[in-house]
Amino acid sequence: MSFQDLGIRTDFIKALTEMNIIDPSDIQKKMIPLLLGGESDVIGQAQTGTGKTAAFGLPLLEKIDCNVNEIQGLILCPTRELGKQVAKQLFRYTKYSEKIFTEAVYGGEHIDRQIKALARTTHIVVATPGRLIDLVNKKALDLSNVKTVILDEADEMLSMGFKKELDEILSFLPKVENKWLFSATIPHGIKDIIAKHMSEDATHIKINPDNVVNKKIDHKYVVCEEDAKLFMLLEFLKSEHKNRGVIFCKTKAATKKLAKQLIAKNISTDAIHGDLLQKERDKVMRAFKGKKIQYLVSTDVAARGIDVEGLTFVVHYQLPESDEYYLHRSGRTARAGKGGISLALVNKTEVKTLRNYERTLGIGFKQVR
Repeated sequence: MSFQDLGIRTDFIKALTEMNIIDPSDIQKKMIPLLLGGESDVIGQAQTGTGKTAAFGLPLLEKIDCNVNEIQGLILCPTRELGKQVAKQLFRYTKYSEKIFTEAVYGGEHIDRQIKALARTTHIVVATPGRLIDLVNKKALDLSNVKTVILDEADEMLSMGFKKELDEILSFLPKVENKWLFSATIPHGIKDIIAKHMSEDATHIKINPDNVVNKKIDHKYVVCEEDAKLFMLLEFLKSEHKNRGVIFCKTKAATKKLAKQLIAKNISTDAIHGDLLQKERDKVMRAFKGKKIQYLVSTDVAARGIDVEGLTFVVHYQLPESDEYYLHRSGRTARAGKGGISLALVNKTEVKTLRNYERTLGIGFKQVR
């Protein structure tokens, strides 16, 4: 099945082909005809890295009347990184189409600059919940003509404490005809949003519902004590040769320390964490995406919304807070149908946590040392 078979316009297909997006993914095959066909409320459940942005982005673009200078589509994202990424993808999809203008707004940037940008023609707004409410309170944007609202990575927005903001936003969209919710998992809080804001007959599409972790990820672990972790990591990176990946730590302090240790050994790396200014974070991500650095050391701020091509592994230098964060960390590799490694460096006590991941996520770990 091709994008043309799904009903996507030729000008969008031309842009997709140029981006080397040729064959639709499973979620795209199921969601695109449904969303183009006029379904009002739809829930899409799929693991990270399955092509959700195109699954909702292309149908949204099809619904925009570019001759009307109004905000017609709203996409809510948990992080500024994901918001910027989604806006960039929509821009790339429209390379050969009529001009459809998308603006991304998020915290960490001067709000006055974003207000000025929104004064220009804007058809789609991509926003983090907190910043969107700030802009609405300042009467800096008009959402009264929004017909389609999309919640992207809805479970992450809940885990970041945006439940109140989501309820508020969904309550002040008077003309919304379509509510599309995308989430890797459907915890209780998401069920509450669905019950409160979506129609009873909302269509629920699940991709790999029995295994939300990408099957192409090879889960491995090494048992070692804290003082041996750096040595084990260096051995692994050496074995990966020129391959690229992300190394996750649980805290900002550990992230900074590990990055300094690797840089001191002339290893091409940099760090991303919550203490960085937005412009500093953007600089690191540009270097990583541009292959100027080989490895990225990160807190869980990068576990979602960072889509970097060709990452062959992730390393859990420290285990995350929850199995959900393990899922999204691991999802940085094995994207676009490729395989990848998720390696955890754990002590003997933490092996129990891995066994818990096996039960809750339906995966299997292989000890390699």
